[in-house]
Amino acid sequence: MRDYKSKSPTPTIEDYLGIIYTLHRDGEVVYGARLAELLNVSAPTVTVTLQRMVRDEWILLDEDKKIHLTNSGLAAASSIIRRHMLTEWMLSKILKLPWSEIHEEADKIEHTISGDVEKSLQETLADPTHCPHGNPMPGSEPYSDTWQPLSAFHKDDRVIIRRIHEFLESDHELMKYLENHCALPGSLATIIEVLPFNKTIKLEIAGHDVILGLDVASNIFVQPNNIL
Repeated sequence: MRDYKSKSPTPTIEDYLGIIYTLHRDGEVVYGARLAELLNVSAPTVTVTLQRMVRDEWILLDEDKKIHLTNSGLAAASSIIRRHMLTEWMLSKILKLPWSEIHEEADKIEHTISGDVEKSLQETLADPTHCPHGNPMPGSEPYSDTWQPLSAFHKDDRVIIRRIHEFLESDHELMKYLENHCALPGSLATIIEVLPFNKTIKLEIAGHDVILGLDVASNIFVQPNNIL
């Protein structure tokens, strides 16, 4: 098996590894078609990239074409996700960038962060266990089992927002909407109504009305708040 330290993945391979890691973390079986959907690339492009990743021993494909990380792939995926999350904290805490912009900016920087800089950021930022959007740092899973998708709750329920899933972070307009309406980790929300016929949920957060699609709400994780 190839030693991860002896060969670094390209930025493209790091992107694939990060998504595969996240899907595995969430208990999803990973196939090439799912990667094509999330990366917004063609199926042939994914196939060629996966073949290269098998060759370089980042992943294994079983007889059903399910994708599994090797030990090297897991180490590389953990590193790129950790670098991304630490960069988000740096941009937020040190450079004071808006919460809605840090994911996009971190994407531009993460591939250039060295191991020494990663370690320094980890120490400077007091070894965070999650990113500014509430997603767990590699090694900090599992996150709280009391957190559930917002879409699972009902009218008049009161919840605390804990986590905005990684797959929502790349939607810049959505992130701006959440930030402008105070729908951030740690915010208290009251569910005003759930409308299955048009697939929306309406919340009240800090005096703001927040309307979200149920598909978005299924990727926002919250904790019940029973304190009235």
